[in-house]
Amino acid sequence: MRLPPRVTMVEVGPRDGLQNEATSVPTATKVALIEALADAGLRVIEAGAFVSPRWVPQMADTAAVLDGLRPRPGVRWPVLVPNLKGLEAARAAKVEEIAVFGAASETFSQKNINCSIAESLDRFREVARAALAAGMRVRGYISCVLGCPYEGPIAPAAVVPVARDLLAMGCTEISLGDTIGVGTPGRAQALIDDVAAVVPRERLAVHFHDTYGQALANILACLERGVAVVDSSVAGLGGCPYAKGASGNVASEDVRYMLGGLGIETGVDLDALAAAGRMICAALGRVPASKVAQALAAKRGA
Repeated sequence: MRLPPRVTMVEVGPRDGLQNEATSVPTATKVALIEALADAGLRVIEAGAFVSPRWVPQMADTAAVLDGLRPRPGVRWPVLVPNLKGLEAARAAKVEEIAVFGAASETFSQKNINCSIAESLDRFREVARAALAAGMRVRGYISCVLGCPYEGPIAPAAVVPVARDLLAMGCTEISLGDTIGVGTPGRAQALIDDVAAVVPRERLAVHFHDTYGQALANILACLERGVAVVDSSVAGLGGCPYAKGASGNVASEDVRYMLGGLGIETGVDLDALAAAGRMICAALGRVPASKVAQALAAKRGA
């Protein structure tokens, strides 16, 4: 299968990347990061999550972050919504797109959202129904699609029914997440082929972590299977709090560099993207995890 001529990069850094940071990031810094990412050309940027501040304190100011963003035609600011209470908060903030977050592992589902997969899907069905009735777009996430920190390898047969249910409840896009970064290209392609039997490939996205250094190879393998939406996190921010040693999401800078080298259009300016990564990393007191960002920084300093 030929590579897609254009790929949509979904930036998850402001939500998935920052949510596990122990240091509180000021609202103004989050707004500045999202604005910088939009300036770089990203058109889908996860802006936050309406979840319990007790469990995810970093996302407690999501409404204020959204209020601080200036309107940009053609740019989407999706937010994570776990239940009807979160949806009410999203509607109050005039959110136009939400995401629900399930799992392909029963144990992970219990540990992460305190319910079974079936129970989570029932909950998401209510959320999706209400969101669609309000004119919102709904995205579905499935975590642990290739491996679970508790159950080990996950077979595609466990992912397919979850994907089918998310599609049936009205999700316009379903993101397949290798939450602990154990996937390899062959397994990633097999997963896409199996899930594509129940969900059109054009409605699939991939979300890889780089724990074993396989993220870019896995993305390329999935592009070869017709996927054209890729989640990534600026500067490689983020990780899985339930998987000891799991590193962050694949870095947006690295994904953009690879796609550019393949002649695939993204609409994203690499230098501006790297600048956004340096900005948030300076606020966090670290250097970007992105290899491309590090190379560009060294080149700038030369």
